[in-house]
Amino acid sequence: MTFWDSLIYDLFPLMWSGMITGCLYALGALGLVMIFKCSKVVNFSHGNVAGLTAFLVYGLSSGVLMSLSWGAAVLVAMLAAVAIAFLIYSIISPLVFESDLTSTIATLGFGLIAQGVTLLMFGADIVALDLPIPRFAFSVLGLLVTGYDLTVLAVAIVTIGALFIVIDYTKLGIAFRAISENPFAAEVCGLNLKSVHYFAWITAAILGVIGALLIVPTTFLSVTTVATFMLQAFAAAVIGGFASLPGALVGGVLIGVLMNLFTFYVSPEYSSTFLLGVILLALNIFPNGILQNVGGSRV
Repeated sequence: MTFWDSLIYDLFPLMWSGMITGCLYALGALGLVMIFKCSKVVNFSHGNVAGLTAFLVYGLSSGVLMSLSWGAAVLVAMLAAVAIAFLIYSIISPLVFESDLTSTIATLGFGLIAQGVTLLMFGADIVALDLPIPRFAFSVLGLLVTGYDLTVLAVAIVTIGALFIVIDYTKLGIAFRAISENPFAAEVCGLNLKSVHYFAWITAAILGVIGALLIVPTTFLSVTTVATFMLQAFAAAVIGGFASLPGALVGGVLIGVLMNLFTFYVSPEYSSTFLLGVILLALNIFPNGILQNVGGSRV
């Protein structure tokens, strides 16, 4: 096989699928960054809560809990995610204003609780969650594009676009940006910090559910599947510096491509080790986020 054949048949498809997966990592990373920017908490319950809601969709649509339509099951799961995020922040909010470290550690506890509830309700078995995604494929210049790829791209573009519109052009979004930049000055100006924190936590939960549901068709659903997916999202947030929403997007796509290339050309057995290495490297080379070195930061 020549070099060009290798590019066409191996490298380009790997980069394309990595970009698709990276869009989902970006959704998870955006949730982590939103919470951190306004409340200075690293939400380690993000993955397990998203995993619980993905299992709720499975249980509500498969007959394990109920036999709802897929759309109704997703709606119920979204409402459950909103309620869980509201509850978690309501409980730890006194800690948020006292100690960033203590509140971050508290999210670890809630993550373990969410994982325990998932095990209690659904057990430790691996299950399949089929989503109503169009099943077709076509080739573009030798690159195979599937209905799943286009679905992920469409959902990611619409979701991220809507999020940035809200942040840029609504009063709530402007309040989020103000509190992210200077919470003390924002509070002096009359902004309600708790209300904006609730907005960030609830939005992050919804982003987590969307990412979790769309990553499942590429693998399977288990207690650890979504939590593992969120580890990649965490790496994407680290590359973005936990300081920039666009940085989280770039980090998500970059992590998706790098993980695909590593697992194909090296070994999938060491993917977690490689991911931790990427996190350490990013912290040393881009301590303030990859976009800080390119041309400043943006909320």
